Amino acid sequence: MIENLEKLRKEVLEAVESAKSLDEIEKIRVANLGKKGTLTAIMKGMGKLSAEERPKVGAVANTVREDITNSIEQKFSKIKKALDDKKLKAEKIDISLEKHSIIYGHEHPLMKTMKELEDLFVSMGFSVITGPEIESVENNFDALNSPEDHPSRDMSDTFYIDKTTLLRTHTSPVQVRAMKKYGAPIKMVSPGRTFRFDDVDDTHSPMFHQIEGLVVDEGISMADMIGTVNIFIKSFLGEHIETRWRPHYFPFTEPSAEVDVTCHYCDGEGCKACSMTGWSMELLGCGMVHPKVLQNCGIDPEKYTGFAFGMGIDRIAMVKYGISDLRLLFDNDNRFLNQF
Repeated sequence: MIENLEKLRKEVLEAVESAKSLDEIEKIRVANLGKKGTLTAIMKGMGKLSAEERPKVGAVANTVREDITNSIEQKFSKIKKALDDKKLKAEKIDISLEKHSIIYGHEHPLMKTMKELEDLFVSMGFSVITGPEIESVENNFDALNSPEDHPSRDMSDTFYIDKTTLLRTHTSPVQVRAMKKYGAPIKMVSPGRTFRFDDVDDTHSPMFHQIEGLVVDEGISMADMIGTVNIFIKSFLGEHIETRWRPHYFPFTEPSAEVDVTCHYCDGEGCKACSMTGWSMELLGCGMVHPKVLQNCGIDPEKYTGFAFGMGIDRIAMVKYGISDLRLLFDNDNRFLNQF
């Protein structure tokens, strides 16, 4: 029996050494160490041995089992490591490849303009206050002294959700909310998205961005408004920029005005872009806050006066960067955006 054990050890060790795969190793293990394996069968025959032979054969059998088990485990680990190394090599990622093809993002000209506007007004003592884009008809129209028959209230001009709720047409409702909450005095700007039923062209979009300002305090006059607007325009667009004030009508301000700025292409000399007028598109609207608006917001119009102004951030960006078509700001064309 000892001879059979030694022969088995030799044959199994040679078979393990020549094995090329994990499957082969597993078959060798099962064939020799399994419940029906060769070594197991030899061990079962020990019951027929004499009392003197049994310990000797048992010691050899244990040594053979240990040698075969160690050999199988070592070979299994060797083949497994070779397979893992091969897999790692095949799946290796060289992070140094194409390092120059990485495209770094940057601020969109529209968002950059909005941030610059906020920073400028904060430096002038304004607070930045935001509000919801879904508004009540009360805050969007009624509190702002908008008459029932005003064109902006039409379904053809405004996106209504229901009879009392809509997508805000300007950021003025934020001013209403702020006056109701904080009262007077107040000095604030309200930036954000607004929505109107406009056809898309080079200067219009159904979704656009606005920033509106409000100052309410005792003794506020037109002079304060004109001075503030002029300081803002020259600080933001350049000291060389001139302004032109035209009378206008807004239901929430009285008196009201629109402000034009000199053409950014010709600096007021006259060119095709400004139809030889020297003036660019209307930049902003403004006026003294209507007493009814103050009253609607719980502020005493006999004690307080104020002015408000509003402008499209999209148009400001167009003037600042010389952009001729509003649609370029929303097309996401990298050929355009990479210029900034």
